[in-house]
Amino acid sequence: MRFTPKNELEYRYRRLQAEMARAGLDAVVILQNADLFYFTGTTQTGNLYVPAAGAPLYLVKRSFLRARMESALSEVVPFNSPSELPGIVAGHGHQTPERIGLELDVLPVNLFEKYRSLYPNARFVDASPLIRRVRAVKTHYEIHILQDAALQADKVYRRCAEVLREGVSEVELAAELERVARLEGHQGYLRMRAFNGEVAWNHVLAGPDAAAPAFSNTPLGGMGLTPAFGQGAGFNRVGRGEPVIVDFASYLDGYLVDQARVFAVGEVSDRMRRGYDDMLGLEEFMIRRAGEGATWSEIYEAGCAEAARLGYAENFMGAAGCQVPFIGHGVGIEIDEYPFIARGFAQERLEVGMVFALEPKLVFPGEGAVGIEDTFYLSEQGIKRLTFSNQDLVIL
Repeated sequence: MRFTPKNELEYRYRRLQAEMARAGLDAVVILQNADLFYFTGTTQTGNLYVPAAGAPLYLVKRSFLRARMESALSEVVPFNSPSELPGIVAGHGHQTPERIGLELDVLPVNLFEKYRSLYPNARFVDASPLIRRVRAVKTHYEIHILQDAALQADKVYRRCAEVLREGVSEVELAAELERVARLEGHQGYLRMRAFNGEVAWNHVLAGPDAAAPAFSNTPLGGMGLTPAFGQGAGFNRVGRGEPVIVDFASYLDGYLVDQARVFAVGEVSDRMRRGYDDMLGLEEFMIRRAGEGATWSEIYEAGCAEAARLGYAENFMGAAGCQVPFIGHGVGIEIDEYPFIARGFAQERLEVGMVFALEPKLVFPGEGAVGIEDTFYLSEQGIKRLTFSNQDLVIL
C-alpha cells in the first residue's frame, strides 16, 4: 500500500494553482473522489479548498482520523457540513473568493446549488478542464505505479492461458481472472468520470456474444448477466474455434493500465486471424503517428482511414450503428482521462508524461470480436510501452 508523498501532492496543487491563475480563479473546491485522491492522497469524504496561493485546506467529514493518517497535506481539518466552509476558509486567513471553480462535469445540481448559496456574490465556473489537464501529465511517481500495474496485467494474461478451456463460461473465466488480480492488489472497482459511466472492470467475451452491443461507450459490450447491467461476461460458454477477447483494466494503488488480448481453443477462422493481425499492425501504425507529433484527432483520423483502407469501415470500433468515436483514451486514476484519441481534439497534442491506451478492435456481428489494447506514455525519448504481455493470438 502506497501513501502519496508530500512533495508529490505539493507539486500537483501548485500546478493546479498555475492553471487557476491563467483562468483567473480565486479558489477551486474539489469534491469528486478521483480528484480528491489525486490532490489529497485519500478519498475520505470532504472538500478540498484550493486557494489561488498557499496551501490547500482539506475539510473532512468522514473519517477525519483516517484522512489525517493517509494524507500528507499540512492543513487537514474536521468539519460537519458544507455550510461551515466559508467560516473555516476565512479562519485560515483566506479572502472571500469572487471566482470559484467546481467540478461541474460531475457535480449534482442540488449540490452545486448548495455551494452557490454559500458564496451568493461569487461567480462559479467549471474547473474540471483545469483539473483534467493537470492530471493528464503523469509524474515519475505515477509512471512507476503504472509499471507495477502492468505486471498485474501480465499475471492475469498468463493465468488466462492456463485456465481457458472449451465449455467454460465467460463469467467463470472472468471470476478466475478477477481473483488473480484482486490478490495482486486490484481495488475491485473501475473509476470512470463520464455520467452513467458504469463499466465492468473486465470484458471477458467469447464468440458471437462478444459482438453484442451494450449501453457503455466501449467498442465491445457483451450480454452480461442481467439487463440491470447489460455488459460484460455472461453465461455464454466458450466454443472451439471462437475468439475469446480478454479486455482487462488492471489497477494498483489507485492507478490502472488497460490491456486486451485474444485467445482461442482451436484455430479461429481466416477472417478472424487476418483481422487480429491487421489490428496489431494498426496499433503500430498509430504509435508511429503519435510519435510524429500529430494532434489527438489526427491520430484518430489516421487510424480510421487505415482501418477503412484495410476493408473494415463497417466493423472498426464496434458494429455498424454502434461504433464509438475514439480509438484510444487516457488512463490513470480513471479510465477516461485526457488525452482522447478521438474526433473533436484537433488542437491538442501529446505532452511528455501523458499516458494513453490504444485499442483498435473489430466487431463482426454473429461471429465475434478481435483486437488489441495496450497502454503507452510519452517520454522525453518518445513513445514507450507500459503493458507488455505477448501480443500473439494464443491458440490452445
